[in-house]
Amino acid sequence: MSRFQKIAGKLEAYGLDAMMITSEPNRLYASQFHSTAGTAIVTKKKSYFFADSRYIEAAGKQIGDAEIRLVTNEITAVDLTNEVIKSYGIRKLGFEEKYATVEEYDRWKEQLADVELIPAAALLSELRKSKDQEEIDNLIAAQRIAEKALVEVIDFIKPGVTEKEISAYLQYRMLCNGAEKMSFEPIVVSGINSSMPHGVPSDKKVETGDFITMDFGCVYGGYCSDMTRTVALGYATEEMEKVYYTVLEAQKAGIAATRAGVTGKAVHEAAAKVITDAGYGEYFGHGFGHGVGVEIHEEPRAALINENPLPVGAVISAEPGIYIPGRFGVRIEDVVIVQEDGCMDIMEAPKELLVIK
Repeated sequence: MSRFQKIAGKLEAYGLDAMMITSEPNRLYASQFHSTAGTAIVTKKKSYFFADSRYIEAAGKQIGDAEIRLVTNEITAVDLTNEVIKSYGIRKLGFEEKYATVEEYDRWKEQLADVELIPAAALLSELRKSKDQEEIDNLIAAQRIAEKALVEVIDFIKPGVTEKEISAYLQYRMLCNGAEKMSFEPIVVSGINSSMPHGVPSDKKVETGDFITMDFGCVYGGYCSDMTRTVALGYATEEMEKVYYTVLEAQKAGIAATRAGVTGKAVHEAAAKVITDAGYGEYFGHGFGHGVGVEIHEEPRAALINENPLPVGAVISAEPGIYIPGRFGVRIEDVVIVQEDGCMDIMEAPKELLVIK
């Protein structure tokens, strides 16, 4: 079954006659074709993909199970959408309120004929929670590219190299190894900067005795990888080792709790308990993990805010951390696939504390 057919199969449950898809991530998910512009319309009987001259030829070759139509200055995507609306007698049209701007919504309200626009981003979000095998294969391929770059950057790190230089080298190696682009701007923070979970790489030079936290990932086949490793340069103090292995044990506890039917909240709490019991509870402020797919942050979440059960096939990060302001921080991140009886960690990079000599 194509993804267009999967979407069509959900229309009735959401009270829709058709779904209009205009966001880049959901276009990619639905069509398995990457473009920075375009509109897909999914009805219960047939799907359409509207593309301009930049993408029309490639779309025709790569998109299956949809009629491809050309967008021009004279015949706009709204015009083509109206044709479909009239052809199928569509009255309730779903749209992605999570992604649409007010300007777009106002234009659709004015120009789309005799149709009620229904917020329905959840339809696509729910489908995207569970990955099929092709999606998983792309996620794993992206992960292998990032892991190879990690091995390469370890040899690059030495006292005097800046956080920015480490970030740049990571990106360069991922691109050389086959990445399409970065999943996000890498986080590379060292020493006292490592206490900032989402710190920005700076001109600070790494020094002996620093923790260096590297959070990075890349895109392959449209899908994101995400990983974090914290290494020590030269040596690690007894306290640094205690914090590191507390985070590692917290990650293991969260992963052990991850399986289909368990809530995201319960997974987070399993990891947080380890950190709290070790006396560092106040220094772990974010969720245990988030969904990973065509977007670096998507549903489902492994966090206190998610009291819904995790579905089979969900792909989530596992990334607890301890961040002591003004001193140092540690985060360790893998990515796991949720299964009926547990989860599969797709990461192959080692997690024992690495001290770079």
